[in-house]
Amino acid sequence: MKSFLLIASFITIATCWGIAAAPPLGAPAQEVDTSFLKKYAETRRFMLGRPQNPKVAPDGKTVLFLRAAPKDPKLKLYEFDVVTGQTRELLSPAALLQGNEENLTPEEKARRERMRLSAGGFADFHFNRDGSQLLLPLSGRLFVFDRATQKVTELKSGETGAIVDPKWSPDGRKIAYVRGYDVYVVDLATNQESPVTRGGSLLKTHGLAEFVAQEEMGRLSGFWWSPDSQFIAYEEADHTGVETWYVADPFMPEQKPLEQFYPRPGKKNVRVRLGIIPVSGGETVWVNWDRQQYEYLAAVRWHSLGPLTIQVQDRKQQKLLLLSVDPRTGQTNKLLEENDTAWVNLAQDVPVYETALGGFIWLGTDTEGEAELQLRDSQGILRDVLVPAKQHPEKVLQVYSTRDTTFVIYTGGPDPTQQHVFRHKTPVRLRDPSSENDEQLTSEPGIHAAVVGVRGNPYVITSTTTRSMPKSVVFNPEGVRLGELPSVAAEPDLKMDLNILRVGRGDDSYLAAIVRPHDFDPKKKYPVIVDVYGGPKHVHVMQALRNWLIPQWLANQGFIVVAIDNRGTPGRGRAWERAIYQKLGTVPLDDQVKGLRLLCEKFPEMDPERVGMVGWSFGGYMAANAVLRKPEVFTAAVAGAPVTDWEDYDTHYTERYMGLLPESQKHYDEASLIPLAKNLQRPLLLVHGTADDNVYFRHSLKLTNALFRAGRDFEVLPLPGITHMYSSDPAVMEQLWARTARFFRQHLGEPKLAEAK
Repeated sequence: MKSFLLIASFITIATCWGIAAAPPLGAPAQEVDTSFLKKYAETRRFMLGRPQNPKVAPDGKTVLFLRAAPKDPKLKLYEFDVVTGQTRELLSPAALLQGNEENLTPEEKARRERMRLSAGGFADFHFNRDGSQLLLPLSGRLFVFDRATQKVTELKSGETGAIVDPKWSPDGRKIAYVRGYDVYVVDLATNQESPVTRGGSLLKTHGLAEFVAQEEMGRLSGFWWSPDSQFIAYEEADHTGVETWYVADPFMPEQKPLEQFYPRPGKKNVRVRLGIIPVSGGETVWVNWDRQQYEYLAAVRWHSLGPLTIQVQDRKQQKLLLLSVDPRTGQTNKLLEENDTAWVNLAQDVPVYETALGGFIWLGTDTEGEAELQLRDSQGILRDVLVPAKQHPEKVLQVYSTRDTTFVIYTGGPDPTQQHVFRHKTPVRLRDPSSENDEQLTSEPGIHAAVVGVRGNPYVITSTTTRSMPKSVVFNPEGVRLGELPSVAAEPDLKMDLNILRVGRGDDSYLAAIVRPHDFDPKKKYPVIVDVYGGPKHVHVMQALRNWLIPQWLANQGFIVVAIDNRGTPGRGRAWERAIYQKLGTVPLDDQVKGLRLLCEKFPEMDPERVGMVGWSFGGYMAANAVLRKPEVFTAAVAGAPVTDWEDYDTHYTERYMGLLPESQKHYDEASLIPLAKNLQRPLLLVHGTADDNVYFRHSLKLTNALFRAGRDFEVLPLPGITHMYSSDPAVMEQLWARTARFFRQHLGEPKLAEAK
């Protein structure tokens, strides 16, 4: 029924605009079996029922985690006992809400969108310092759970304004959060709320991270406690002069459009400054740095063993400064500077101070621009390279010291299709940057992440491989397995035929994946579908089963599905990653074509005359770009939520890769899909959520307008009320992939017997 409604919506819009559906190029597409898609959608990609967000209690005796039922997307809180290995349910959303329905505020919905969270219930939980109490935000309310007495206390807050980003004070006596546009604290002794900042407004917010910080920098927070719990550093974001965009959902004309400050390339950015204020109230001390030259406040850390530090970037993102801050005066001191002729990557998890080292850990770059894990002294001077670039360190998880050894837990590894967890050991008095000091805590090929307890307590490793969905296992500090956090998830019942490989040689090689149908016949030639992302900051070809379930189902409909990681993706060095600078429209697509050709040469069962491409977001841009720019290679495309004009995407992402306007106008024009609309010769299905506040529906509308005015035939599938996370609605996910399979069957055809040589 939902599918019919969506198609009906398209017919209505097509009739109004005079858009003609693309004429069939082959026989009518047969119906597809959606039973797996239904299960996949209802279980949220088979992730419901799996442990999520594990955290080790400060005393190391328990591990808490969130988990939903297999088909109920409401997360409950569970406790795993490290000694006994037993797990019990600790709290449920229903118990706290006493039967009332969960009601997410628009602010919380927007925050979950930035965090890519689609499940309801507990989105997060927070230990106090000793782990005796938990802070649980739920449905716009705050609850404190005493683990010893099992008593739940609801915190009192004002009646107006949504509560956002609650945090314990380090001493555990207060909880701070943003309500409305100001920072507030609740004193737990009295359960009374008091303001910390005043005068915040929609135009000038206090304590909230601006849109690009949340969406692009990985910084979700806009305020930070001092280690002594006496002060709060907070961001003031001044949106004066920034464009206001509106998400006006045509499916719900009775609802007021959602307003959003959305800075675009070449236009006014949010003006940010950082203030420090006593929790008890008083005057704000404003932090002093050259905000004219370095307008981005990229990261803030107030480490218990070190000073308040900030990372600031220039608008081109080619310079980054790490500054220490004197909270009394607001004066700053430059600790280090990173430079790159294209862009400097951000790392939110550093610096990490450690007393035994006499300085801090920093994820910096060597003389060739490659990432390495460095030890710097308190003045920022480089003392040692702890983990060299050849180990490809990516993220620092924890740093702690024993009497004579400092341990650095980090993720990385030389194979971009994998991620492993390492423990680097550094003698306190004698340091050796040799990688022999690195102990690899994970070994099976796959994607591994870790959550580490306080200073050597147990740790949890969550792993997924090409044979298994994510599993979370608890280990003691010596690496002895203590138990697995129990899953109640449904397991996918697809038989996988996946091959991850490298094609080509040297710098002209590509990491790729090929997925064949379950009834593969080597005597036949199969139409090919390229499953693409292709954008920066993202590795698509990964050794993780969850990534290949939909490609396997799609292959089972009579295709061979392939994926290729082009230049611009991380993990293969600076030159590879920066090759796309100001060339988003050409380099990634050229690499997809080269990788596809190499795969077709290696696997003769692939039919190079019948190739489709499907992708979402940057992948949607790639798919539309493929049929517009390379119709001789790509026969058809399904483009989901594509960026069609880079002048309409946000500043921090776009200007990082495309440069500033107007000086880089030529590169923006070359990457835009709008001028290419007149070239469309191949079937194109555009899919877009009408409520998307990341890649606005405007992008697809601009392309359809250009296509229509050029007299081109195409199809449009608007998804009413859907945001950038189309997966949040199971019915939409199910029907969208079914529609995609039918579209490719119609335009690529069925497998054919290979001609005899």
